[in-house]
Amino acid sequence: MKTNGATQAQGADHVGLAGQNGHHEKDDDHGGDRPHGGGHEHHESHSPEAFREKFAVSLVLTLPVVFWSGHIQDLLGYTAPTFPGSDWIPPVLGTAVFLYGGLVFLKGAVDELRDRLPGMMTLISLAIAVAFGFSWVVQLGLIDAQALWWELATLVTIMLLGHWIEMRSIEQAQGALQELAKLLPDTANRITEEGEEEVPVSELQKGDLVLIRPGESVPVDGIVRSGETALDEAMITGESRPVKKGEGDEVIAGTINGEGSLRVEVTGTGKDTKLSGIMRLVADAQESKSRAQHLADRAARLLTAVALAAGVVTLVTWQLIGAPIDFSIVRTVTVLVIACPHALGLAVPLVVAISTTMGAGNGLLVRDRRGLEEARNLDMVVFDKTGTLTLGQFRVVEMAVTEYLTEEEALRIAAGVEAESEHPIARGIVNSAEEREIQLPRAQGFRALTGKGVAASIDGTEYFMGGPALLEAQGAQVPEVLRERAEDAGARGQAAIYLLQGEEVLAVFAVADAIREESRDAVRSLQERGIQVAMLTGDAQEVADAVARELGIETVFAQVLPEDKASKVQELQAMGHKVAMVGDGVNDAPALATADIGIAVGAGTDVAVEAGHIVLVRSDPRDIGRVVTLSRATYRKMVQNLWWAAGYNIVAIPLAAGVLATWGILLTPAVGAVLMSASTVIVAVNAQFLKRVKL
Repeated sequence: MKTNGATQAQGADHVGLAGQNGHHEKDDDHGGDRPHGGGHEHHESHSPEAFREKFAVSLVLTLPVVFWSGHIQDLLGYTAPTFPGSDWIPPVLGTAVFLYGGLVFLKGAVDELRDRLPGMMTLISLAIAVAFGFSWVVQLGLIDAQALWWELATLVTIMLLGHWIEMRSIEQAQGALQELAKLLPDTANRITEEGEEEVPVSELQKGDLVLIRPGESVPVDGIVRSGETALDEAMITGESRPVKKGEGDEVIAGTINGEGSLRVEVTGTGKDTKLSGIMRLVADAQESKSRAQHLADRAARLLTAVALAAGVVTLVTWQLIGAPIDFSIVRTVTVLVIACPHALGLAVPLVVAISTTMGAGNGLLVRDRRGLEEARNLDMVVFDKTGTLTLGQFRVVEMAVTEYLTEEEALRIAAGVEAESEHPIARGIVNSAEEREIQLPRAQGFRALTGKGVAASIDGTEYFMGGPALLEAQGAQVPEVLRERAEDAGARGQAAIYLLQGEEVLAVFAVADAIREESRDAVRSLQERGIQVAMLTGDAQEVADAVARELGIETVFAQVLPEDKASKVQELQAMGHKVAMVGDGVNDAPALATADIGIAVGAGTDVAVEAGHIVLVRSDPRDIGRVVTLSRATYRKMVQNLWWAAGYNIVAIPLAAGVLATWGILLTPAVGAVLMSASTVIVAVNAQFLKRVKL
């Protein structure tokens, strides 16, 4: 089964990976489509390699322009070789750089102006167009001044370098999506009546049976029909340990098989797999805008207006002072270049791309960016009990035995007796034994005792399993130590199931919806962060209180009807709390939608997942603390980048305009481009530090 990179296209096609800024987005305030204000969406047809190529060619063309420039020769005190036509090297090659390297900026400006949202591309294009037109006017002898060929060529080249660095940063941030796509193999081994055949994954249909050999990638979502193995699901769920799989278990496309072989019935292929769903959620989240992004867009548009105004004021002021026209135009071009909101447009989108892919790699799928942004302000997390804090399945949570048996032996016999029963409590006892790796004995003569329990023979001895009705039917007397434990279980709303040999009671098992092992750490982690924890359930008060006591939860809402869950969330919000709701069921969907942040457990229903802002792929409640950590770290990076991207202009624009010209301090357009590109690089590098945050 091949796993080459050709599959990347297959995974990317249906997700629509056009790049972080390669498409229009919904404006939630106006209901229409609109692009980013920062101008990055106009790179959509260009890859980092395309910008690198444009930069390399422009650099080669720029070096002769600079070398034969009269201004540079005077500045550095050398004389360039002369020959017929050498005077035309700067204008000819400068024009080539303008048309070849500058075309991407000119096209971007046209798009911005067509959308009536002038931004970074407009400023860059205005600067290079003014320099280009002015230089040809000088070159043709229409006015007596110095042409700006070397300034124009270096400006375009440096801007291309900055854009190449920017797009590489965004592509690296989105690398997790591409890595996910690579997990899907190209082909699968389909099992038919004639035997085994290798077919393209795209040809598989629901109901097909596929063979997955050791070390191969799982090509589809499916159900194991035979075989046992352990799958590496780290790239899908973030779970570092291999997950055991056997008959009846689900497998996810893109996971890696261990040492066993599996025969899997196909339940989902292509766009219908969980992997593709994850990729779509990540891509959508990277496109969705947070409040910080809207703020950055407004700031970028404001800065564009300020830059245009500053350029006009600079030109007019220097002309009124009596400066030469070429000097005034150079000052104006420098202002336009240095004030480009390039870093501002990158400040938030790059952090968004990095944080979203970080979350996906740790089992946190962000469906709505605003949900992640709001998570930093949480002060109350409300958990649905069943399936979230608990497994949603029965388990033996406590047991007591007489002196004739050990707990392990009692559970072994009980599970053996219940092995053929389909009752949920019976399955809970069997699963409890299997999870403790207890080898189940083979039972004989299994029979159901209607309304009382079950009976079967283990190692030649007949045993009975059941509740109080069985005790009465057998005329059994419960030893004091077992009776007290059974009464305690009843007080907690747990079922007490007895193991009998004839009339003798050997053990009692408290069976209940088992608390997840991770839930204790999850509650403690949130409380250590200063976040209150509440539990919401439709179960009886005593059942809810028992779970809450064990987990250290003080606020409990019990016996809540499904339609009232959302109103409980609203009550907490009315008290001033910033509330996150965590749930997995259909009846949790209204509460998830009502909460400030809805967190859906990934193993839950599709309705709950669709209603949540964030999805926990691993169904691990400890991941909520990781959501808060990621939210706080992401916000810090956004604020840092916004301050740097906008703040440096306070000093840079006056310098570009020439306020220190009296002291001989002047910035050329090329230096302005370097400073502007440097600010972009600083923002990009600062965003990359987000990857160091431990979730």
